Amino acid sequence: MSDPASLSKSAPKPAPVAKPEHVSQPRPTSGVIDRLSLKTRLFVSAAILVALLLPALGIALFQAFERQALAGSRDELGALIYSVLAQTDVIDGKLEMPPFLNEPQFNVDGSGLYAEVRSGSGSGSGKGEVLWRSGSLIGHGAIDKLPSPAPGADAKVFGETTLNGEPLFVMSFTALYESKGVDVPLSIHILKSQQRYREALTEFESSLWRYLLLALALLAVVLGLWLRWTLKPLSRFEAELKAVEHGDKERIDSDYPAELGPLVHQLNSLLTTEQNQRKRYRNALSDLAHSLKTPLAVLQSHPGLDESVMEQVDSISHSISHQLKRAQSAGAASWHQGVEILPQAERLSRTLSKIHGDKGIDFELKLTADLVFKGDKGDLTELLGNLLDNACKAARSRVCLTATKHDGRLRLIVEDDGPGVDDSMREKIFERGIRADTYDKGHGIGLAIVRDLTDAYQGKLRVERSDLLGGARFEVSFPQ
Repeated sequence: MSDPASLSKSAPKPAPVAKPEHVSQPRPTSGVIDRLSLKTRLFVSAAILVALLLPALGIALFQAFERQALAGSRDELGALIYSVLAQTDVIDGKLEMPPFLNEPQFNVDGSGLYAEVRSGSGSGSGKGEVLWRSGSLIGHGAIDKLPSPAPGADAKVFGETTLNGEPLFVMSFTALYESKGVDVPLSIHILKSQQRYREALTEFESSLWRYLLLALALLAVVLGLWLRWTLKPLSRFEAELKAVEHGDKERIDSDYPAELGPLVHQLNSLLTTEQNQRKRYRNALSDLAHSLKTPLAVLQSHPGLDESVMEQVDSISHSISHQLKRAQSAGAASWHQGVEILPQAERLSRTLSKIHGDKGIDFELKLTADLVFKGDKGDLTELLGNLLDNACKAARSRVCLTATKHDGRLRLIVEDDGPGVDDSMREKIFERGIRADTYDKGHGIGLAIVRDLTDAYQGKLRVERSDLLGGARFEVSFPQ
């Protein structure tokens, strides 16, 4: 923290720095898909694969079962053809059939299994004369669209027809019977209801999709466990990286698969190099500060110096102190560090309460213990210390510190019940080269340090009137 009273108004101002004409902007991502996590990508791709494969597998299995069931019906009717043929005879040119067939269902009216014998011409028209019908066809009308295949051992015809609106399978076969030296063609038609066939298909389809849904649920569980096991090293790596960012660890030290090993090694090397480089840089700055302060102290103690010269020496001394503090800021380079804000705020409030004990300042801290400043501990102390110190100098009796995290930004707000900041100075404070130490009492060189630290961490500084306490309200926000 810096005392505004110790800096002369004639102190040299830092020269403005020219802004670059072009600053490259980060390339935007190509879309939401590119921002999806690996876990989400793997899960979605596996889910799409399963969603495509399981229905395809279900359809293939159902079609295979349907073909098998149809083949079974065809084979059954083919066997019944030979059973009826064995009981069929032609005597003196006339068809002779037993009163009852060996298959009981042929003898029961409406059983769903029917037989009919027609005279066959071999033309395929199926319009031959009905010579005989099984007992199961009593009370039923004529059957249309029956095939009449040509005679031959392999000339059986399998198809579909209807009887009184009921769908049937039909197997037809034409046989030649010799009677008095004349071949008599007879077409034998075996018909069977499709009811059981369709019931079997419905039952199989229901069971198939039920088991496929069960398989889908099991696959989802197995997939979740597989993804968790496969991506466990990445989750552990993420947790360790967050611990390093929060300052709980200095390096990533867990064992990882071969694919992540080089990345872990490079990150640890980067962390170690950055820490060592910053340490050497600060040590060099500290040595420079001591080497400059000693000659300045000798000059200040010289009895023969003019008052105007002493004033310039004091100005040089304070400018050096300010620029050294600015150079020592870790800034955005300390991306991996993290400092808890609450302990620092409590320590500063206790210290400032003693420094400004004559005012009896009432400190109010509105922040939670989990808030972390991603940066250097010394920078956080310098920033909060200057804001709170200036607030104490301007305040009558109350100072409030509020810290929140919202929309990916950390906000630090310091308010006091003092006279506030003039509107004209609120604009000038943000102009490069305009020092904040031109404020009234209570807002001096410390704000220049705050501004430099804010810029170093790509933050934003805003000054306005406090609605809570009526004085000044300083808000500093940082991307997290």
